[in-house]
Amino acid sequence: MASESTARPDTPITEHLHELVLNSPDVEDFLNELARVSARNLSEPGDDVLCSITLLRQRKGATVASNGPDAEAIARIEYQFIDTPSMDASLEQVTVHVPDMAEEPRWPEYSRAVQAQGIRSVLALPFQLEGETKAALLLYSRLPYQFEGRVLEFAQDFVSQTSLALRLAVRFAHYSETAANLRATLESRTVIDMAVGIIMAQNRCGQDDAFNILRAASNTRNSKLHDVATAVVNALGQGPVRTHYDG
Repeated sequence: MASESTARPDTPITEHLHELVLNSPDVEDFLNELARVSARNLSEPGDDVLCSITLLRQRKGATVASNGPDAEAIARIEYQFIDTPSMDASLEQVTVHVPDMAEEPRWPEYSRAVQAQGIRSVLALPFQLEGETKAALLLYSRLPYQFEGRVLEFAQDFVSQTSLALRLAVRFAHYSETAANLRATLESRTVIDMAVGIIMAQNRCGQDDAFNILRAASNTRNSKLHDVATAVVNALGQGPVRTHYDG
């Protein structure tokens, strides 16, 4: 773990994470790399710290990342229990320090499950994010009393300095998902409008009557309106609809 001679998180680390935000295909990929970077920077010879990250977003399932298979196995335990250090750290925005799981009275079932994985000490640190989004960095050690004094201070400082990169990653993910949803809505609207136009031409009727014909076909077939509209457009030989959208 970080000793007095260990440098504090510096510009190259933050620059690497900011570049990673721009290059990561999704927030999960970024979180896994952040977990690997955290484990590298917060380990010391003789004690390779395991690291996981829990991300909680509105209307999204919890996202859990890790720096490797061993950490992933421990991180899965977070899904099995309601009360865990990561949940307390994330939701209450407090640092949760467990010097020795064998002596920890809180979360008895969780403690037993984690000790079964060979873990003795745990440190959960909240990231400083925006709005309802919450996240925590989880550090696990097979040795007791590993996250003390300057080690604890270093870990807190590291999380403080990496929070900006995570805020950016979450914000970009939100914009990307919003753009994707808007694009899907536009494409769905386009194919329905095209189908209505085709029905208007074929039946020499108005827009409302054409839409009612399309909706009646949807109800009769017990199919989505978009699927019926797509079938109408494809039957005319126009192929899949493409919508231009600069998202």
